[in-house]
Amino acid sequence: MSEPSNTQTRTVWEYATAPLLVHATKQILDNFGADGWELVQVVSGPDGGGLVAYFKRPKN
Repeated sequence: MSEPSNTQTRTVWEYATAPLLVHATKQILDNFGADGWELVQVVSGPDGGGLVAYFKRPKN
């Protein structure tokens, strides 16, 4: 008897980063969301003063 074949496809992701400006956070996140990006994480920027958002979406 043969093993069942794996018919699931693997999702391939693409990623983006963007600085988050405190006075425009909602607008920035809404714009990325409208383009299909999902927010993954927000971390302190390399200088420690700002924030950086990490996004992902399925790659076409």
